[in-house]
Amino acid sequence: MAPGMPGPDNYTQTEAVVTKAMDAAPAVPLRPRRSAAPASFKEERVDLGERYAKVRVVKEENAADEDKAVLATSKDLPGPVGELPQRRLLDFQFQTQEGKPQSLSAIDREPLFISALVVPFTGPLDKKHGVRCEGFGAVIEWKLGGVGGPLAAGVWVFTQTGAYLCAKPAGTYKRLFTPFEEMAELCAELYRGLVKAQGGDPEASLDELLAKIARETSGKAGRRLTRDAFLKHGVALVEQLAKLDKKDKKGKGTALLWEAMPALVSLKEQAVRREAEAGLPSVNVNGGIVIKEREEGAAPAELTEDEKLARKLQAEANKVPGQRRRAAQPKQKVYIKISEDEIADDYPEPTFYKMEDEEMDEYLLNEDDITLPEHLPRRILSDFVFYNSDHRLIPLEVLPMLANVETDVEIFGSGQMTEDDGNADWQGEEAVLEVAPGPVTTADASGSGAGSSAAGASSSGGASSSAGAGSSSGAGGSSASGSAPSEKEGIRLYLGAVKEWMIEFGAGMLFLSIRTDGAWYRLSQPSPQYERWYQPVLKTARLAIKIITMLKAESRVSRLCFADVIKRLAEQPAEAPTFVSSKLGAVEKYCVVHGQIILQQLREYPDKLIQQSAFGAGLVAKMEARQHTKLALSKKKLKVLRGRNRNPSANNRPDATKRRPMRATTTELVHRIWAGFYAEKAAEEARGAAAEGGADEEIREVEDVENEEQEEETVLAGDSGRRRGLQSPLGKRKAAVKVEWAGKPIGTGEKNCALYAAAVVGGNEVRVGAAVAIGEEGAGGDVLPDIVVVQYLYEGRRGEKMLHGRSLERGADTVLGNAANERELFLVDRCVDVALETVLEPVVATRRVRPFSYLDRKENAALDQADAERARVRKEAGEPTEYFYRALYKPEMGAFVALPDDDEENERARTGECPVCDEERREAERLATVVLPDGKGFRHGGISYCVGDFCYLAPATLPDSAASDDDDDADVISHKGSRNVGIRPFQVARLEGVAAAAGRKGEPRAPGKLRVRRFLRAEDTGMAPEEVYRHDTKEVVYSEVVRSVDVSSVVGRCEVRRPSEIGDLAAYHERDNTFVCVAKWDAKARAKKQLDADIILGGTEPMETCEAPARARAAAKGKGKAVEGAEDMDTEGQSGDDGKLATLDIFAGCGGLSEGLQQSGVSRTRWAIEYEQPAADAFKLNHPDAEVFCENCNVVLRAAMEEGGDAAGCKSTPEAEEGAAAFDADKRARLPRPGQVDFINGGPPCQGFSGMNRFNTGAWSKVQCEMILAFLSFADYFRPRFFLLENVRNFVSFNKGQTFRLTLASLLEMGYQVRFGVLQAGNYGVSQSRKRAFIWAAAPGEVLPEWPEPSHVFLSAQLKVTLPGGIQYAAVRDGREGAPLRSVTVRDTIGDLPPVTNGAAQEDIPYGEAPVSTFQRAIRGDETRLVDHIAKEMNELNLLRCQHVPRETAGADWRVLKTLPTEVRMVTLSNGQVEDLVPWCLPNTAERHNEWKGLFGRLDWNGNFPTSVTDPQPMGKVGMCFHPYQDRIVTVRECARSQGFPDRYRFSGTIQAKHRQIGNAVPPPLAKALGKKLKEAVEKANGY
Repeated sequence: MAPGMPGPDNYTQTEAVVTKAMDAAPAVPLRPRRSAAPASFKEERVDLGERYAKVRVVKEENAADEDKAVLATSKDLPGPVGELPQRRLLDFQFQTQEGKPQSLSAIDREPLFISALVVPFTGPLDKKHGVRCEGFGAVIEWKLGGVGGPLAAGVWVFTQTGAYLCAKPAGTYKRLFTPFEEMAELCAELYRGLVKAQGGDPEASLDELLAKIARETSGKAGRRLTRDAFLKHGVALVEQLAKLDKKDKKGKGTALLWEAMPALVSLKEQAVRREAEAGLPSVNVNGGIVIKEREEGAAPAELTEDEKLARKLQAEANKVPGQRRRAAQPKQKVYIKISEDEIADDYPEPTFYKMEDEEMDEYLLNEDDITLPEHLPRRILSDFVFYNSDHRLIPLEVLPMLANVETDVEIFGSGQMTEDDGNADWQGEEAVLEVAPGPVTTADASGSGAGSSAAGASSSGGASSSAGAGSSSGAGGSSASGSAPSEKEGIRLYLGAVKEWMIEFGAGMLFLSIRTDGAWYRLSQPSPQYERWYQPVLKTARLAIKIITMLKAESRVSRLCFADVIKRLAEQPAEAPTFVSSKLGAVEKYCVVHGQIILQQLREYPDKLIQQSAFGAGLVAKMEARQHTKLALSKKKLKVLRGRNRNPSANNRPDATKRRPMRATTTELVHRIWAGFYAEKAAEEARGAAAEGGADEEIREVEDVENEEQEEETVLAGDSGRRRGLQSPLGKRKAAVKVEWAGKPIGTGEKNCALYAAAVVGGNEVRVGAAVAIGEEGAGGDVLPDIVVVQYLYEGRRGEKMLHGRSLERGADTVLGNAANERELFLVDRCVDVALETVLEPVVATRRVRPFSYLDRKENAALDQADAERARVRKEAGEPTEYFYRALYKPEMGAFVALPDDDEENERARTGECPVCDEERREAERLATVVLPDGKGFRHGGISYCVGDFCYLAPATLPDSAASDDDDDADVISHKGSRNVGIRPFQVARLEGVAAAAGRKGEPRAPGKLRVRRFLRAEDTGMAPEEVYRHDTKEVVYSEVVRSVDVSSVVGRCEVRRPSEIGDLAAYHERDNTFVCVAKWDAKARAKKQLDADIILGGTEPMETCEAPARARAAAKGKGKAVEGAEDMDTEGQSGDDGKLATLDIFAGCGGLSEGLQQSGVSRTRWAIEYEQPAADAFKLNHPDAEVFCENCNVVLRAAMEEGGDAAGCKSTPEAEEGAAAFDADKRARLPRPGQVDFINGGPPCQGFSGMNRFNTGAWSKVQCEMILAFLSFADYFRPRFFLLENVRNFVSFNKGQTFRLTLASLLEMGYQVRFGVLQAGNYGVSQSRKRAFIWAAAPGEVLPEWPEPSHVFLSAQLKVTLPGGIQYAAVRDGREGAPLRSVTVRDTIGDLPPVTNGAAQEDIPYGEAPVSTFQRAIRGDETRLVDHIAKEMNELNLLRCQHVPRETAGADWRVLKTLPTEVRMVTLSNGQVEDLVPWCLPNTAERHNEWKGLFGRLDWNGNFPTSVTDPQPMGKVGMCFHPYQDRIVTVRECARSQGFPDRYRFSGTIQAKHRQIGNAVPPPLAKALGKKLKEAVEKANGY
């Protein structure tokens, strides 16, 4: 056949066989298009011997459509799969309707069709038995056979007509099909290795399984089944095997069986982490090898040993000893730098590098006598990351690619280093090599340039662009088969400043390399954190290669100008790896803004025509038009100048080396609840949750940085409350039912109704005290009947037979949702009157009361096990469900409390009384607003007020105009960090008189207007801010302002005393709702005067607890929310342990929670467990009497249970057992014992919950590592009297609320009373916005502690928790509506501290001046020296930015820098570099991120701190970290004060470790407020 003539149909000819069609096949539109042979082929005469002179003709049948092909090959059919006949396919390929070959993976995107030779399923695999068909129907699906089903091993495809085993692909299609063949083989081996029937072990680990497969297949022919091969297809393999779980839908225990296997769980996790790799552009190398772009879905081709050797020789040819080879480049006068602002959109949002492992200085590994770059050692860097001096991740693009450029930026790096021994095969997996018969035409992806010859890179060349970080593979790293560095090999280093970087390509490879003054580093895989910062560099490098390929393909390079290249790039298919956009403008912009990389590769390519191309000149012109910075080139010879490594990681050591997460140690009860839920119940919900999508995230511990401007927040703690879970729904009432009394009346109830002890309804006896199901006939579906406890039975006035019942709520309808036991009910404060005809049937609902003690734990567990077994048997037998109830559910209080006394309830029932109705009547009477009988006072909200008593008024009751004509703070300032400016606390007033309103005779009269006298705070008088700052917040002044107010404005009681009446001023400051009056205010003179001696202060009786009316009802029952208790709680002077709870603090950190609780006087921390050494050291410094265990809490719990003789009931890992075994006798003796611990508190980290959206075994494998399971197990094992859990505010909504619900269910199962809520730390005396979730638990017989009401106003909505039924629950009232005291400001907090400079490092200095504000006096205490007033050091550029953020402007941040004149914005650093004060990455993304408010921001002197974080920095999560009047970041001590730590409190470790300890702590003032309420509960239980 002559060159250029069309060939036969597009299937492969092999050997010397000429195929002759016997029957003319009709034209089929689905046939692939024909390919044209290249016109450049040369004809040569070939002499054949006699042996080859004869042509063998093979007769091949053809079928027009699939049905005929199947019918023609019907012999020896073994049987259908379902209804489909089985056949085999030879010489096949899968293609689109246009005939373009496609991988099977494309079936999800577009229809695929088959072109193949169909042969019978049995018999020899021979073409002569086959029928060629081009008319197949569309492929419906594909499967892997040989894994437990009827399908034979291999890849199967299915159409509507048949099932086909893919036996042998066409030669041109083999590359696309190889991955699926490999996957089928791998899947079959995995199946055999995990199925017991075939000698497998389903419990084997991944390492054990792969080792077993390797041993069994090592002697077999075929490809080697390597670990990398399994990981490459890991996700698909697991998904294929997971389909086996759904086959036996009626079977038990099969759900998630395969996905739960340890080996498959590990395989999927490791495969997800493995980075996918994309293809390279076409480059012709050596004239005989073509490197083609991999088509989408294509798999890497197997390379022959000759091909591998050719690539390695080519790579060696590109090397110069000691240095990467650079091609000669034209002379340049300037270097055009990339604009950081313009490339910002192609990179992620700003983030920071966090060191997790110990890192070594790279200079420690180097020889000091090396002075020339070419003599530096060569190494490989993997798991790398690059960042600037602030640890902000930064792309390599911002660094000039030439070493002799006066650099204007510093980039540092970290990574895993191994030596480059030259044995690694660094070629990209996507490269496909084909041997060409001569000069080869290379066409670009768009098809242009066909017919032209492309010489490619010469054997001596390739190309190297001075760039450097890199690898050849598509995901950002090179594919290192052979001896490429693995994830755990090598040494973790932090690098000096990167001096130059380069890109090298050729011989099918792409390398990125960097040079520091320590070594050359060829980059392998980036770290997961840095991958998105590395991908744009790789993409641009590939784009440059694509452009060079285009230029080389032209006979005249000058024919392609800049516009032509841009047009061709825009015409690429979207799946091309170098595709940018189909819009010319977008492609041009991308090429120009990333022009540094493209331009440098053009200039260093070893071909002058490329270097001087019209495209390159056009690119330069475009870059200059955008006014890109031009940097001067230095003529000095490059030298290695090694001094101190200025990498910021040199001073940023991790607190401890990263240790592998350990599965939680648990008790049997906790394991049963959590594992049981995920194993049994969650499978049903997974189907619904999976539809929502979303992959599991790799979660770090959450630093709760809240939205400072959010006005009102709600979170969903439970599900919708749908009723479900009953296995035997109760039947419906019949249409007519007979009701009669059983016996005579037993008494007379209210309204003279007759009371009865029992009744018979439809043949069922209903007795007082029993439970019954009630409902209406016709109620069906999933609506279940209500269940009530009969309080009494009575006959109505008209003879109707009635029931008065108290409701029992199903657990699924409470906040527990699906975490509740399906048989557990909860008593609620709701009662109903219904006709006995509505009773459906009696219900077994047992009141469960069990002993609560660590001594009863095992016995209770045995009873629970027997009870569960009985329930299981009854359920299987179809018998009615037997319920139980053991707690009273109060959703309006967010609590489960102990049941009321049983004997008292029974007595009430016999007399026709209902405790719920009686309580409602009493509360209504108590809360009524009435004038006292003597007319000299009134009762409101349950509190009595007499003339002369002091009270709180709502903040806006009396206008401030009487005290001040103008108020600068009248408007609330909303900028971040100043949220409290302008809000006011309660007004303080004295009751002067009460006027009674008219009313009916004999009925209590409501009060009319009240006459009150205002007592003014400093801020109410119009004093100067300086005076207000110095004024005691608990000091008020007498005024002549007397006004009439409504009774509704009164919100609580308080007390005002003269200083002479106070006595101990220190104790006075610890009391709540008490003020001191020292002067009288003269409004005309606007000054204080001496208080007249005849002015009498004080009330008629000792002050009661002050309550807001909305909380009074609950408070009267011992469950209310007082504004603050008035009890005197001495926090410092108590001695001994009398009355103090022996406390175990878990996840103790530096001790913020323990500090606050001990300040309240309720507890003494005797034991503490903390994992990180610096935090543990800090805890010991401040709590020297405590036994501090710097251990994994799982190990401590295991050791404690061993010491208590309960090792058999401990669910732990071998690691925990080994750790416990290492405890010596002394450490074991110091462990707490059951019975010794009164109180457990702590804040378990919850890094694994927030990203889990599906309930599956994979989720359970993560949950097992969560420390909340161990934390709950401590409570279960020690059974303390009280338990307190602290966590981030979103704890209630983590994992769709599932973690929260399971936590409550676990505590209730132990027998605890439980209360939950979210509190704002700013409401309790700290100048910081910080919301935290808490769960209180109290043992039966104890009083469940209340939540402390806000003591300080704070402009932040209380977090409302949405419960089932739409109930909105907030733990305390909204602090925006008022509180006893004003908010604490930044100035109140740190205004007395001496000034220090950027990077201040002196840890012990004098104060310099006395404390001024109330907060400062309290926080300083008796300290005489200031410790830890040290600051992180900013680099020169950030310091300049800080200096240009104005000090007098509240809320000033980086946005101010944009308004500066250009000559001010552009600053020259000490090294001569010119930089922009506006951070390059912020302007282009500001619109999407609320203008990046707060970044590079100053604190407002009169505002508050934002949420404290573990690493304050100007571009961190909370960027407002500059001192209000000093040019530096806030110090460690200032951060500690913002959290409420007293100045005597010490921290340990580096400055980073200290910031971390503070940022992770619970503010001690908040803990103290909780401790006060705990002390009240203890005293109430003791009868005080």
